[in-house]
Amino acid sequence: MSDKPSVLFVCVHNAGRSQMAAAWLTHLAGDRVEVRSAGSAPADQVNPAAVEAMREVGIDMSAETPKILTVDAVKASDVCITMGCGDTCPVFPGKRYLDWKLEDPAGQGVEAVRPIRDEIKKLVEGLIEEIAPQTPQAPEATV
Repeated sequence: MSDKPSVLFVCVHNAGRSQMAAAWLTHLAGDRVEVRSAGSAPADQVNPAAVEAMREVGIDMSAETPKILTVDAVKASDVCITMGCGDTCPVFPGKRYLDWKLEDPAGQGVEAVRPIRDEIKKLVEGLIEEIAPQTPQAPEATV
């Protein structure tokens, strides 16, 4: 079992919001957090407007693909964050569940996706402060 916290982002198609959230968390927290994303009804591809919006801030999501939500993914995660998928996420004791109310970027252009991207970044930054804050490096001992 890993000492680092694990987060699962879930939305219906795993093509926009959950992909952007996973990309932000990976980008901002690095290897301090294990990151997963999934969807209850995954799309064929990640939303191109979401990919473009993230590219604008230096994050490449072009290789990502939507994944199906599995019970194992939920079991393996400490925090499950839903984004508009309602009750499709299985609930297990001992897990923390959050629901982020975010506009769905499906079918929207990059102009409409940018504010969603920025809102997700703020939520992810708050999550990092809570579950994996940056710890100051202790000075090396001299012998």
